[in-house]
Amino acid sequence: MTCAAALALPAALPSGALAATAAHPRAGAADTSTGARAADALPAAPPGAHPLPAADDTPGHTRSLPLPDAPADRSPGEGPDERALTPREVEPFSLLGVVWDDPDALLEGRVQVRTRSTVTGAWSGWQELETHHDDHGADRSTPEGAAGRGATAPLWVGRSDAVELRVTSRDDHRHQGERTTDRLPEGLRLDLVDPGEAPAPEEPAPQPTRAGAPAAEPAALPAPAAEPAVLPELTREETLAELEAARAVEEAEAGAAGPGQRAQPYVGPRPKIVTRKGWGADEKLREKGFSYTGKVKAAFVHHSATGNNYTCAEAPSVIRGIYRYHTKSSGWRDLGYNFMVDKCGTVYEGRAGGVDKAVLGAHTLGFNSNSTGIAVLGSYSSVKPPKAAVDAVAKLTAWKLGLSGANPKGKVTLTSGGSNLYAKGKKVSLHVISGHRDGYSTECPGTRLYGQLGTARSASARLQGR
Repeated sequence: MTCAAALALPAALPSGALAATAAHPRAGAADTSTGARAADALPAAPPGAHPLPAADDTPGHTRSLPLPDAPADRSPGEGPDERALTPREVEPFSLLGVVWDDPDALLEGRVQVRTRSTVTGAWSGWQELETHHDDHGADRSTPEGAAGRGATAPLWVGRSDAVELRVTSRDDHRHQGERTTDRLPEGLRLDLVDPGEAPAPEEPAPQPTRAGAPAAEPAALPAPAAEPAVLPELTREETLAELEAARAVEEAEAGAAGPGQRAQPYVGPRPKIVTRKGWGADEKLREKGFSYTGKVKAAFVHHSATGNNYTCAEAPSVIRGIYRYHTKSSGWRDLGYNFMVDKCGTVYEGRAGGVDKAVLGAHTLGFNSNSTGIAVLGSYSSVKPPKAAVDAVAKLTAWKLGLSGANPKGKVTLTSGGSNLYAKGKKVSLHVISGHRDGYSTECPGTRLYGQLGTARSASARLQGR
């Protein structure tokens, strides 16, 4: 779906006028974030204003609003480097993030945004975006890592049609009062993401018939099985039986002896998994091929840092928004995480390539090899994660790590690909179920979720029969 670009950047507003012009023209209530009362519509675009770039033609869209560059004559010591977008109406969107050109440039400072709901017509209060997001990404030594861009964490704001943004660099006072200011990265822009609607269920393809045969007669060759929207939950016995059957087929195809007697592996029951088809992935957004790593020896748990203001029914839309942000904004080959879990405990397939395969992700800079990345949708620095989400992490890891024989309560040695904690090539002992912060100095997965990982490890091991 292509949305016509019909809006442009408004004229600069006088100091103190932001709140008065930001109010929704349909709302008569006070804006609780500023204390101003709704009055007029947002300002019209001035002549010669920079138009929004055209959107791509895939379901959903991404709109980019460039932030003004720093003044050419700006010198160090003048105070914080500040950029802003005044309140403006935009095409409807649900997720946003700030992006810049150089993936190695850090945004040292604060990014704050507020948005206007299409449902209530009210403006939100100011919300902060997590600025240090380079730690979620492909290793720099890979083509994917080299081609990426710098970006904040995306933020889910719900259906919105207006936005205001301010970005301020860190302003430090050091060396006996001497002030040092970090400049903001070049090429800053605000990306507004409409995740689009999930595709309608596909109708079964009509079966071909032989000439002269009744239309109801089945075809001579069955149609290929369609990808399911959901992989059903299996018991532990069903999971083991499925694995044995798959191994027997592989060995028969390889010309090896039959599977014979095997010790029962420590593998948990497969949880229900909503596939990419189930959450509505637009497969045209990602690269066509798949990338695999070695044996999955560890799982890194993350929070998506997209906020907790979503319903479980909206989770597929949140995932479609993150997917589009990772591919179109961050420049990655696919969604970064291998799996996602919503606050109700539903598990979703992430990066394409097979849920039972060792798919190389872009989730833990320095430790994407020989691991899988699981993101719990939400922000859990100060909010306790729901029990259903922690239980789902335990179930997923019991199955996924069990496929490669990993003990959820154990330790594993991984070789760093280079992070701000461990130099490239350094061998590091980590928990088999680790938090993102174990491999990289970061807030992720949030203090409250990180504190639940011990519970997840114990539950995961029990599900494996250990």
